Amino acid sequence: MQQEQVQADNRKLLTKLIVIAIGMFAFGYALVPFYEKICQVTGINNLFKADEVTNTQVNTARQITVEFDANLRGDLPWRFKPEQNRLVVHPGQMAQVVYEVTNTSNRVMVGQAVPSYGPAIAGEHFKKLDCFCFKQQTFQPGETRRMPVVFVLDGTMPEQIETITLSYSFFEVEGAVKQGT
Repeated sequence: MQQEQVQADNRKLLTKLIVIAIGMFAFGYALVPFYEKICQVTGINNLFKADEVTNTQVNTARQITVEFDANLRGDLPWRFKPEQNRLVVHPGQMAQVVYEVTNTSNRVMVGQAVPSYGPAIAGEHFKKLDCFCFKQQTFQPGETRRMPVVFVLDGTMPEQIETITLSYSFFEVEGAVKQGT
């Protein structure tokens, strides 16, 4: 009799444990749509609307024309030009322009580009993220290279500035190429 009582108690316990396990699984399964509904109502942690996210740092109400210029200093035997002469951007918007440089000489040459801005105050608000002007450039004889400039115009740019000219002057770095290279 004792043995039968223990077996009956074990069956009851097993039944309770199975019911609890099924209940836990159902509760966990029901949490997903419940969580999504809470997120939808409150607007928090909504991963399903990523396409609707906009960069609030971009001032779409304002447009600034950026003009690009390229100059060579001295008797540098290169061709140097921007691929486009102007670009219209919004303050806060990331933009890119590409310059093309060709070493038309028959020797290895090293050059450095120096930017200038018109009007000069625009330079304080012109933020370059990537630029060939950050370091000296070594060109093999006859080499042509496309070099990007990635920039953002600061949102604090004075309102009266509607056009900016970004001008690069390339000059040769004398003595930068060692003999035999």
